[in-house]
Amino acid sequence: MTRSAILDRAAQVLEARAETYGPADTALRAIAARWSLTLGRTITPAEVVLCMIDLKLTRLAHDPTHRDSLVDVIGYAALLPEVRP
Repeated sequence: MTRSAILDRAAQVLEARAETYGPADTALRAIAARWSLTLGRTITPAEVVLCMIDLKLTRLAHDPTHRDSLVDVIGYAALLPEVRP
């Protein structure tokens, strides 16, 4: 898969997720609120993004050829500026 194709796929996934789940910043705030309750401390939407990137990187370490995880890393990285204060 070429670099352009990977970036295009990441953009497609982001659009599809927005249609399914609504705006990313809203969804990430909701996830942060739930994780805050679970962990007993305030979690920010940016921390959610960084943790999701870590999850995908761990999966890539197990299988570096897994395209979906690579696309997800790119997608989450693209969302980070939307939730940084």
